[in-house]
Amino acid sequence: MKKHYPFVLFVSCFLILVLPKLTAQEVYFPEYQAEWKTTTETSGKFTKASLQAAVDFALEHEYTGSRDLRQAILKGFEREPFHHIAGPTKKRGGPAGMILKNGYLVTSWGDTQRVDMTFSVTKSFLSTTAGLAVDAGIITDVNDPVGNYIWDGTFDGAHNSQVTWKHLLEQNSDWSGELWGGKDWADRPPREGGLDDWKNRELRTPGTFFEYNDVRVNVLAYALTHTWRKPLPQVLKEHIMDPIGASTSWRWFGYDNAWSTIDGLQMQSVTGGGHSGGGMFISAEDMARFGLLFLNDGVWDGKRLLSESWVQAVQQPSTPNPNYGYMWWLNQQGARHWENLPEHLYYAAGFGGNFIVIDQENDLVIVLRWLEPSQIEAFLELVYGVE
Repeated sequence: MKKHYPFVLFVSCFLILVLPKLTAQEVYFPEYQAEWKTTTETSGKFTKASLQAAVDFALEHEYTGSRDLRQAILKGFEREPFHHIAGPTKKRGGPAGMILKNGYLVTSWGDTQRVDMTFSVTKSFLSTTAGLAVDAGIITDVNDPVGNYIWDGTFDGAHNSQVTWKHLLEQNSDWSGELWGGKDWADRPPREGGLDDWKNRELRTPGTFFEYNDVRVNVLAYALTHTWRKPLPQVLKEHIMDPIGASTSWRWFGYDNAWSTIDGLQMQSVTGGGHSGGGMFISAEDMARFGLLFLNDGVWDGKRLLSESWVQAVQQPSTPNPNYGYMWWLNQQGARHWENLPEHLYYAAGFGGNFIVIDQENDLVIVLRWLEPSQIEAFLELVYGVE
Protein backbone atom coordinates (compact mmCIF):
# COMPACT_ATOMS: atom_id res chain seq x y z
CA MET A 1 0.00 0.00 0.00
CA LYS A 2 1.42 3.39 -1.07
CA LYS A 3 2.04 6.05 1.49
CA HIS A 4 0.98 9.63 0.73
CA TYR A 5 2.43 11.47 3.71
CA PRO A 6 3.99 14.34 1.64
CA PHE A 7 0.68 14.92 -0.16
CA VAL A 8 -1.29 14.84 3.08
CA LEU A 9 1.19 17.26 4.62
CA PHE A 10 0.81 19.60 1.62
CA VAL A 11 -2.98 19.55 1.86
CA SER A 12 -2.87 20.15 5.61
CA CYS A 13 -0.58 23.14 5.17
CA PHE A 14 -2.86 24.48 2.42
CA LEU A 15 -5.91 24.22 4.66
CA ILE A 16 -4.14 25.87 7.59
CA LEU A 17 -2.31 28.66 5.74
CA VAL A 18 -4.17 29.42 2.54
CA LEU A 19 -7.85 28.87 3.17
CA PRO A 20 -8.09 31.44 6.00
CA LYS A 21 -6.59 34.03 3.65
CA LEU A 22 -9.07 33.12 0.92
CA THR A 23 -11.90 33.44 3.43
CA ALA A 24 -10.63 36.82 4.61
CA GLN A 25 -10.58 38.06 1.00
CA GLU A 26 -14.31 37.47 0.71
CA VAL A 27 -14.93 40.67 2.67
CA TYR A 28 -13.56 44.00 1.49
CA PHE A 29 -12.16 46.33 4.15
CA PRO A 30 -11.57 49.85 2.79
CA GLU A 31 -8.21 51.35 3.68
CA TYR A 32 -7.88 54.77 5.28
CA GLN A 33 -8.97 57.53 2.87
CA ALA A 34 -9.39 54.98 0.08
CA GLU A 35 -12.12 55.38 -2.51
CA TRP A 36 -14.73 52.78 -1.59
CA LYS A 37 -14.72 49.81 -3.97
CA THR A 38 -18.07 48.97 -5.51
CA THR A 39 -19.87 45.83 -6.58
CA THR A 40 -22.87 45.11 -8.76
CA GLU A 41 -23.57 41.85 -6.93
CA THR A 42 -27.05 41.37 -5.53
CA SER A 43 -27.74 39.21 -2.52
CA GLY A 44 -30.80 37.35 -3.72
CA LYS A 45 -32.64 39.65 -1.33
CA PHE A 46 -32.57 42.70 -3.57
CA THR A 47 -32.31 43.69 -7.23
CA LYS A 48 -31.10 46.81 -9.00
CA ALA A 49 -34.72 47.86 -9.32
CA SER A 50 -35.50 47.37 -5.64
CA LEU A 51 -32.33 49.27 -4.64
CA GLN A 52 -33.22 52.22 -6.86
CA ALA A 53 -36.74 52.23 -5.46
CA ALA A 54 -35.29 52.31 -1.93
CA VAL A 55 -32.90 55.16 -2.73
CA ASP A 56 -35.70 57.18 -4.33
CA PHE A 57 -37.83 56.51 -1.25
CA ALA A 58 -35.09 57.72 1.11
CA LEU A 59 -34.65 60.93 -0.87
CA GLU A 60 -38.41 61.53 -0.92
CA HIS A 61 -38.89 60.87 2.82
CA GLU A 62 -36.40 63.18 4.48
CA TYR A 63 -36.83 63.73 8.21
CA THR A 64 -39.43 66.46 8.57
CA GLY A 65 -37.77 68.25 11.49
CA SER A 66 -35.76 71.40 11.01
CA ARG A 67 -32.28 71.17 9.51
CA ASP A 68 -31.30 73.52 12.31
CA LEU A 69 -30.93 70.68 14.82
CA ARG A 70 -30.91 73.01 17.79
CA GLN A 71 -34.50 73.90 16.92
CA ALA A 72 -35.39 70.28 16.09
CA ILE A 73 -34.09 69.14 19.48
CA LEU A 74 -35.99 71.78 21.43
CA LYS A 75 -39.18 70.94 19.53
CA GLY A 76 -38.71 67.17 19.72
CA PHE A 77 -38.22 67.11 23.50
CA GLU A 78 -40.42 70.03 24.54
CA ARG A 79 -42.42 67.79 26.94
CA GLU A 80 -39.41 67.31 29.19
CA PRO A 81 -39.39 69.65 32.19
CA PHE A 82 -36.20 71.74 32.47
CA HIS A 83 -34.98 70.51 29.07
CA HIS A 84 -32.30 72.71 27.52
CA ILE A 85 -29.34 72.48 25.18
CA ALA A 86 -26.31 71.58 27.29
CA GLY A 87 -23.78 70.56 24.62
CA PRO A 88 -22.74 71.28 21.03
CA THR A 89 -25.17 71.03 18.10
CA LYS A 90 -24.70 71.33 14.35
CA LYS A 91 -26.97 72.12 11.42
CA ARG A 92 -27.47 68.97 9.40
CA GLY A 93 -27.31 68.06 5.73
CA GLY A 94 -29.85 66.27 3.59
CA PRO A 95 -30.64 62.56 3.25
CA ALA A 96 -27.65 60.29 2.73
CA GLY A 97 -26.90 56.61 2.98
CA MET A 98 -24.90 53.58 1.92
CA ILE A 99 -25.58 49.89 1.36
CA LEU A 100 -22.63 47.49 1.62
CA LYS A 101 -22.44 43.87 0.50
CA ASN A 102 -19.42 41.99 1.90
CA GLY A 103 -17.92 45.41 2.54
CA TYR A 104 -18.26 46.55 -1.08
CA LEU A 105 -20.41 49.56 -1.86
CA VAL A 106 -23.59 48.49 -3.65
CA THR A 107 -25.20 51.93 -3.75
CA SER A 108 -25.08 55.29 -2.01
CA TRP A 109 -26.91 58.61 -2.05
CA GLY A 110 -26.35 62.09 -0.69
CA ASP A 111 -23.12 63.38 0.84
CA THR A 112 -21.68 60.35 2.64
CA GLN A 113 -18.61 62.26 3.89
CA ARG A 114 -20.51 65.05 5.60
CA VAL A 115 -20.19 65.08 9.40
CA ASP A 116 -23.55 65.33 11.18
CA MET A 117 -24.92 64.67 14.63
CA THR A 118 -26.01 61.06 14.99
CA PHE A 119 -27.92 61.22 18.30
CA SER A 120 -28.65 57.80 19.88
CA VAL A 121 -26.59 55.88 17.34
CA THR A 122 -23.94 57.10 19.78
CA LYS A 123 -25.23 54.56 22.29
CA SER A 124 -23.91 51.69 20.18
CA PHE A 125 -20.46 53.33 20.20
CA LEU A 126 -20.72 53.75 23.96
CA SER A 127 -21.67 50.10 24.34
CA THR A 128 -18.54 49.22 22.37
CA THR A 129 -16.29 50.99 24.89
CA ALA A 130 -17.89 48.81 27.55
CA GLY A 131 -17.16 45.74 25.44
CA LEU A 132 -13.53 46.79 25.10
CA ALA A 133 -13.33 47.12 28.89
CA VAL A 134 -14.73 43.61 29.32
CA ASP A 135 -12.35 42.22 26.68
CA ALA A 136 -9.40 43.86 28.45
CA GLY A 137 -10.47 42.62 31.88
CA ILE A 138 -10.95 46.17 33.15
CA ILE A 139 -14.53 45.14 33.84
CA THR A 140 -14.46 41.60 35.20
CA ASP A 141 -18.10 40.75 34.54
CA VAL A 142 -21.08 42.71 33.20
CA ASN A 143 -23.07 41.36 36.14
CA ASP A 144 -20.81 43.14 38.61
CA PRO A 145 -22.45 45.99 40.54
CA VAL A 146 -21.10 49.24 39.10
CA GLY A 147 -20.65 50.43 42.68
CA ASN A 148 -17.76 47.96 42.97
CA TYR A 149 -15.88 50.20 40.53
CA ILE A 150 -17.34 53.66 41.25
CA TRP A 151 -17.39 54.55 44.95
CA ASP A 152 -18.01 58.33 44.80
CA GLY A 153 -21.67 58.04 45.81
CA THR A 154 -23.13 57.70 42.30
CA PHE A 155 -24.15 54.12 43.05
CA ASP A 156 -24.76 54.35 46.77
CA GLY A 157 -28.04 53.49 48.46
CA ALA A 158 -30.28 50.45 48.69
CA HIS A 159 -31.55 50.86 45.13
CA ASN A 160 -28.61 52.18 43.10
CA SER A 161 -26.19 49.73 44.71
CA GLN A 162 -28.06 46.92 42.91
CA VAL A 163 -27.31 48.38 39.46
CA THR A 164 -24.92 46.32 37.32
CA TRP A 165 -23.13 47.13 34.08
CA LYS A 166 -25.60 44.84 32.31
CA HIS A 167 -28.56 46.82 33.67
CA LEU A 168 -27.09 50.07 32.35
CA LEU A 169 -26.30 48.54 28.95
CA GLU A 170 -29.83 47.18 28.61
CA GLN A 171 -31.45 50.39 29.92
CA ASN A 172 -33.36 48.59 32.65
CA SER A 173 -31.45 49.84 35.70
CA ASP A 174 -33.97 52.47 36.89
CA TRP A 175 -30.95 54.25 38.36
CA SER A 176 -32.22 57.19 40.38
CA GLY A 177 -30.44 60.50 40.71
CA GLU A 178 -29.05 63.53 38.93
CA LEU A 179 -26.04 63.91 36.65
CA TRP A 180 -24.73 67.09 35.00
CA GLY A 181 -27.96 68.84 35.99
CA GLY A 182 -30.18 66.19 34.37
CA LYS A 183 -32.69 64.42 36.60
CA ASP A 184 -33.50 60.82 35.71
CA TRP A 185 -37.26 61.30 36.23
CA ALA A 186 -37.40 64.37 33.95
CA ASP A 187 -35.93 62.55 30.94
CA ARG A 188 -38.76 61.35 28.65
CA PRO A 189 -41.41 61.44 31.41
CA PRO A 190 -44.64 59.41 31.19
CA ARG A 191 -47.63 60.80 29.31
CA GLU A 192 -49.62 60.77 32.52
CA GLY A 193 -49.10 62.73 35.72
CA GLY A 194 -46.95 65.70 36.58
CA LEU A 195 -43.74 66.67 38.38
CA ASP A 196 -44.74 65.32 41.79
CA ASP A 197 -45.84 61.99 40.31
CA TRP A 198 -42.62 61.60 38.36
CA LYS A 199 -40.34 62.64 41.22
CA ASN A 200 -42.04 60.38 43.75
CA ARG A 201 -42.53 57.33 41.54
CA GLU A 202 -41.96 53.83 42.89
CA LEU A 203 -38.55 52.56 41.86
CA ARG A 204 -38.42 49.33 39.84
CA THR A 205 -36.04 46.52 40.70
CA PRO A 206 -33.00 46.80 38.39
CA GLY A 207 -33.29 44.38 35.48
CA THR A 208 -37.09 44.21 35.47
CA PHE A 209 -38.27 47.35 33.64
CA PHE A 210 -37.00 48.92 30.40
CA GLU A 211 -36.95 52.69 30.08
CA TYR A 212 -35.13 54.64 27.39
CA ASN A 213 -33.38 57.33 29.41
CA ASP A 214 -30.38 59.47 28.47
CA VAL A 215 -29.51 60.48 32.03
CA ARG A 216 -28.90 56.82 32.89
CA VAL A 217 -26.99 56.31 29.63
CA ASN A 218 -24.79 59.23 30.59
CA VAL A 219 -24.27 57.61 34.01
CA LEU A 220 -22.86 54.63 32.12
CA ALA A 221 -20.54 56.92 30.16
CA TYR A 222 -19.44 58.56 33.41
CA ALA A 223 -18.78 55.19 35.07
CA LEU A 224 -16.84 53.90 32.05
CA THR A 225 -14.73 57.06 31.92
CA HIS A 226 -13.71 56.60 35.55
CA THR A 227 -13.13 52.87 35.08
CA TRP A 228 -11.00 53.33 31.95
CA ARG A 229 -9.33 56.35 33.60
CA LYS A 230 -9.23 58.07 30.24
CA PRO A 231 -11.72 59.87 27.94
CA LEU A 232 -13.94 57.48 26.00
CA PRO A 233 -13.29 59.19 22.62
CA GLN A 234 -9.61 58.37 23.17
CA VAL A 235 -10.49 54.74 23.96
CA LEU A 236 -12.69 54.46 20.87
CA LYS A 237 -10.13 56.15 18.61
CA GLU A 238 -7.23 53.96 19.74
CA HIS A 239 -8.99 50.61 19.79
CA ILE A 240 -11.63 50.92 17.06
CA MET A 241 -11.76 54.00 14.85
CA ASP A 242 -8.08 54.22 13.88
CA PRO A 243 -7.74 50.47 13.20
CA ILE A 244 -10.83 50.48 10.92
CA GLY A 245 -9.44 53.39 8.93
CA ALA A 246 -12.07 55.92 10.01
CA SER A 247 -11.50 59.53 9.03
CA THR A 248 -10.19 62.13 11.45
CA SER A 249 -13.41 64.14 11.15
CA TRP A 250 -15.60 62.36 13.74
CA ARG A 251 -16.05 63.90 17.17
CA TRP A 252 -17.67 62.71 20.41
CA PHE A 253 -18.85 65.47 22.76
CA GLY A 254 -20.25 65.71 26.26
CA TYR A 255 -22.19 68.49 27.94
CA ASP A 256 -20.38 71.76 28.60
CA ASN A 257 -20.34 71.10 32.37
CA ALA A 258 -19.57 67.36 32.24
CA TRP A 259 -16.04 67.49 33.61
CA SER A 260 -14.38 65.65 36.47
CA THR A 261 -10.84 65.11 37.70
CA ILE A 262 -9.25 61.69 37.19
CA ASP A 263 -5.63 61.06 38.11
CA GLY A 264 -5.14 64.80 38.42
CA LEU A 265 -6.41 65.48 34.88
CA GLN A 266 -9.63 67.16 33.82
CA MET A 267 -11.66 64.79 31.62
CA GLN A 268 -15.00 65.28 29.92
CA SER A 269 -17.62 62.61 30.27
CA VAL A 270 -19.29 62.20 26.86
CA THR A 271 -23.00 61.67 26.25
CA GLY A 272 -24.69 58.63 24.77
CA GLY A 273 -26.95 60.77 22.60
CA GLY A 274 -27.65 64.30 21.45
CA HIS A 275 -31.07 65.17 22.75
CA SER A 276 -29.54 67.89 24.90
CA GLY A 277 -26.65 68.40 22.50
CA GLY A 278 -23.38 66.51 22.34
CA GLY A 279 -22.96 62.88 21.33
CA MET A 280 -21.28 61.52 18.22
CA PHE A 281 -20.76 63.77 15.19
CA ILE A 282 -19.79 61.50 12.30
CA SER A 283 -20.06 60.81 8.56
CA ALA A 284 -22.05 58.03 6.90
CA GLU A 285 -18.81 56.47 5.67
CA ASP A 286 -17.35 56.22 9.17
CA MET A 287 -20.66 54.78 10.40
CA ALA A 288 -20.43 52.18 7.62
CA ARG A 289 -16.91 51.17 8.69
CA PHE A 290 -18.17 50.72 12.26
CA GLY A 291 -21.05 48.59 10.97
CA LEU A 292 -18.69 46.51 8.86
CA LEU A 293 -16.64 45.67 11.96
CA PHE A 294 -19.76 44.24 13.62
CA LEU A 295 -20.79 42.48 10.42
CA ASN A 296 -17.45 40.67 10.57
CA ASP A 297 -17.85 39.68 14.26
CA GLY A 298 -15.32 42.20 15.55
CA VAL A 299 -12.53 41.42 13.06
CA TRP A 300 -11.14 44.03 10.66
CA ASP A 301 -9.03 42.74 7.79
CA GLY A 302 -7.79 39.75 9.78
CA LYS A 303 -7.18 41.64 13.02
CA ARG A 304 -9.52 41.13 15.96
CA LEU A 305 -10.53 44.43 17.54
CA LEU A 306 -13.55 43.30 19.55
CA SER A 307 -14.26 39.84 20.88
CA GLU A 308 -16.79 37.72 19.03
CA SER A 309 -18.43 37.00 22.36
CA TRP A 310 -19.15 40.71 22.80
CA VAL A 311 -20.58 41.07 19.28
CA GLN A 312 -22.90 38.16 20.08
CA ALA A 313 -23.74 39.56 23.52
CA VAL A 314 -25.02 42.87 22.15
CA GLN A 315 -27.56 40.90 20.10
CA GLN A 316 -29.13 39.07 23.04
CA PRO A 317 -32.64 40.27 23.93
CA SER A 318 -32.98 41.70 27.41
CA THR A 319 -35.58 40.23 29.74
CA PRO A 320 -37.94 43.23 29.93
CA ASN A 321 -37.52 44.23 26.26
CA PRO A 322 -36.95 41.61 23.54
CA ASN A 323 -36.20 44.40 21.03
CA TYR A 324 -33.17 45.70 22.95
CA GLY A 325 -29.74 44.27 23.63
CA TYR A 326 -26.61 46.11 24.79
CA MET A 327 -27.61 49.47 23.28
CA TRP A 328 -28.44 47.91 19.93
CA TRP A 329 -32.03 47.42 18.74
CA LEU A 330 -33.09 43.90 17.73
CA ASN A 331 -35.74 42.87 15.21
CA GLN A 332 -37.27 40.30 17.53
CA GLN A 333 -40.93 39.67 18.31
CA GLY A 334 -42.02 42.67 20.33
CA ALA A 335 -43.30 46.22 20.10
CA ARG A 336 -40.67 47.25 17.51
CA HIS A 337 -40.80 44.11 15.37
CA TRP A 338 -40.53 44.58 11.59
CA GLU A 339 -42.88 41.80 10.55
CA ASN A 340 -41.78 41.32 6.94
CA LEU A 341 -38.05 41.60 7.54
CA PRO A 342 -35.48 39.08 8.83
CA GLU A 343 -35.50 38.68 12.59
CA HIS A 344 -31.71 38.41 12.71
CA LEU A 345 -31.36 42.11 11.84
CA TYR A 346 -30.00 44.38 14.56
CA TYR A 347 -29.38 48.09 14.37
CA ALA A 348 -28.28 51.35 15.93
CA ALA A 349 -30.91 54.09 15.78
CA GLY A 350 -30.91 57.82 16.50
CA PHE A 351 -33.25 60.82 16.55
CA GLY A 352 -34.00 62.31 13.15
CA GLY A 353 -33.69 59.03 11.27
CA ASN A 354 -30.07 57.90 11.67
CA PHE A 355 -29.47 54.15 11.40
CA ILE A 356 -26.79 51.47 11.07
CA VAL A 357 -28.48 48.16 10.16
CA ILE A 358 -26.51 44.89 10.36
CA ASP A 359 -27.58 41.76 8.43
CA GLN A 360 -24.94 39.10 9.03
CA GLU A 361 -26.76 36.31 7.20
CA ASN A 362 -26.83 38.32 3.98
CA ASP A 363 -23.53 40.18 4.56
CA LEU A 364 -25.20 43.59 4.47
CA VAL A 365 -24.57 46.89 6.23
CA ILE A 366 -27.12 49.64 5.64
CA VAL A 367 -26.49 53.22 6.79
CA LEU A 368 -29.15 55.92 6.68
CA ARG A 369 -29.02 59.62 7.53
CA TRP A 370 -32.12 61.77 7.97
CA LEU A 371 -34.85 59.37 6.90
CA GLU A 372 -38.22 60.13 8.52
CA PRO A 373 -37.96 57.61 11.40
CA SER A 374 -41.42 56.14 10.90
CA GLN A 375 -40.39 55.14 7.36
CA ILE A 376 -37.44 52.87 8.19
CA GLU A 377 -39.47 49.68 7.92
CA ALA A 378 -40.94 50.71 4.55
CA PHE A 379 -37.46 51.61 3.29
CA LEU A 380 -36.01 48.23 4.28
CA GLU A 381 -38.95 46.40 2.72
CA LEU A 382 -38.04 48.10 -0.57
CA VAL A 383 -34.40 47.05 -0.18
CA TYR A 384 -35.39 43.44 0.48
CA GLY A 385 -38.02 43.42 -2.26
CA VAL A 386 -40.87 42.63 0.10
CA GLU A 387 -44.12 42.41 -1.85
